[in-house]
Order: sequence, then structure tokens, then C-alpha cells
Amino acid sequence: MNLIFVGPPGAGKGTQAKKLVAKLSIPQISTGDLLRAAVKKETALGLEAKQSMEAGKLVPDEVVAGMIAERIKEDDCTTGFILDGFPRTLPQADMLQGILKEADKAIDHVLVLQVPDSELMGRLTGRRVCRACGSEYHVMFKKTAKEGICDACGGELYQRADDNEATISNRLEVYHGQTKPLLDYYGKFELVRAVDGTGGFDEIFGRIEQALGV
Repeated sequence: MNLIFVGPPGAGKGTQAKKLVAKLSIPQISTGDLLRAAVKKETALGLEAKQSMEAGKLVPDEVVAGMIAERIKEDDCTTGFILDGFPRTLPQADMLQGILKEADKAIDHVLVLQVPDSELMGRLTGRRVCRACGSEYHVMFKKTAKEGICDACGGELYQRADDNEATISNRLEVYHGQTKPLLDYYGKFELVRAVDGTGGFDEIFGRIEQALGV
């Protein structure tokens, strides 16, 4: 089963993707992970990506698409894969179509986790991180025994600069702006499976299983 997994920041996509990986025995292909690995290995595409990143520029679509094309040819993708972070735009979706055609593969489902912006705001602004050990907590979902103090090492907790409302609002705006055209694109092929991303983790995963028929 070949999937594209889409969801706004804070929707819990990472957690659910891990559950899908275990359930379906297929790899999660994250563009972020691919880029980091390629840069570390100093592959041709990795060096090209590194050059862009060091110049403070976005990595060109062609470079990311090239990494995806190489990755889906690996043995662990024989029975399927989960694409996470690609495509994000219509030009990238067109590139992916070409990559899949060349590899004689096709997307089976585009899974979309849907969570209201108001809930996402609460989830994201509530995150707290330990300055000393990096442990993560949440003011609603994962409270510490003593407010502002890390349970693991006793370090001070803080809120990341990008976890404020203004930054999160901007991230959500970008997500919606990019995602709607993508969903319209894949909707023409009747591939979009929208899933309610509110509630408990297991409850949400049950909806995902039902949507994918697994």
C-alpha cells in the first residue's frame, strides 16, 4: 500500500504514522530524514541540498524529488511506503506522478488528519521543553509533578520561540494554503481519505484503519 500522509502541525501525524508503519510493515519516508541522511552521506543530491541549506535557501524541488525517486526503489518499499512531507505543493505532486510512473507504482490513498485550528493552537502552545535534558512536556496532556520543573532531571522548562500563537497561526495558514490545492488535485482521482484527528490516539488510529480498510 502506497500512502501520502497529510496533516497540520500538531495533529499527531508522527505518532499515527509510527502505528501505521508497525501495522503495515512498510517504511515512513520523511523528506526531512532523507535530506539529513543524504547530507551526512555526502551523496551527489546531499551535497546539492547542503549547498542550498548553507546559503539559507529552500532545497530545490528537483533535489527532494530525486531523493524520493531513489528511496522508493529500495527493497523495503516493495510492498509499499508512507510519504511524509512530500508532496507539499502542486508542482511537487506533478513531479511525484512522474516518479511513480517511472517506478511502475501508484498512490493508493492520500490520508488527511483533520483537527480544528483552535485545538491545534492549544496543543502547540502548551508544549514545554527542559533546558537541561530536552525532555518534552505539555501543560494539558503531559504535566510535570512540579510546575515548570522537569521530572527527569529537575531542569527548568521553557516554551520554544516557535511555539507562540503568532508563529503557529502563520504555520497553519501556510499549511491550509498549500494543502487545499493538493486535496483538490488528488480528489479528482478519488484518493483522499479524511480522518477526524480529535480524541485518543487509539481512537484516531481506529478511524485510520477503517478509512484505509486495513
